[in-house]
Amino acid sequence: MTDPTHTTAPFLGILMLDTRFERPLGDAGNPASYPFPARLAVVKGAGSLEIVRDGKPSDAHIEAFIQTARQLEAEGAAALTSTCGFLITIQDELARAVAIPVLLSALCSYARIKRHHPSGRIGILTASKTALGDTALLAAGINNDDVVIEGLEQCQAFANAILRPKSQQTGPIDRPAIEQELIAKARGMMAKHHDLQAFLLECGNLPPYQQALHQATGLPVYSLLDAVTCPSFAAGLLRPK
Repeated sequence: MTDPTHTTAPFLGILMLDTRFERPLGDAGNPASYPFPARLAVVKGAGSLEIVRDGKPSDAHIEAFIQTARQLEAEGAAALTSTCGFLITIQDELARAVAIPVLLSALCSYARIKRHHPSGRIGILTASKTALGDTALLAAGINNDDVVIEGLEQCQAFANAILRPKSQQTGPIDRPAIEQELIAKARGMMAKHHDLQAFLLECGNLPPYQQALHQATGLPVYSLLDAVTCPSFAAGLLRPK
């Protein structure tokens, strides 16, 4: 189901998981997070638990994402992204299904980030460490030896709001609690792995904490919003608001 707010200007189409939790400014599912017009399209039935897992989505869900992407393209989308980094597993498949640029996951930018930080490892902060398995890492071209991964599946404030069936998801998000846990995870990673050069936020719900994480660690922090606004993806496609 697409967002009823229409615009005749080129816009970013956002393939959104079927959820009901809060989407604060900075979240990939908040159109105001982007510096150009954006429109949401919910992929019905593709909830957090169906997509945040080790492996590709079901064939039915993949088809639903493709059909929703084509609908956004037909409505005038100039490019497509998503609200969940685990969709890296269908990045190539979906990109072949449309004729506009597609960047579904922050993990798509891993190779570029690694080129900027070749001498050490990249810390990946994800919604679920246990779910971010070989399928997603292989799709992103990530060698396990080059990254350190930590997840928020044990963070109650995050898991209760996001990693639940839609009917059980809490509405408001305890942002201070998630920010505190995220910073603690990052500092723990740095304490154990002194060669960390930067952090990459897999999850589309984590960019609201990007600046706080950078201030707390002193390391560069990259997110989906950085990837989507990168000139190589957006220039010439999307006019500013």
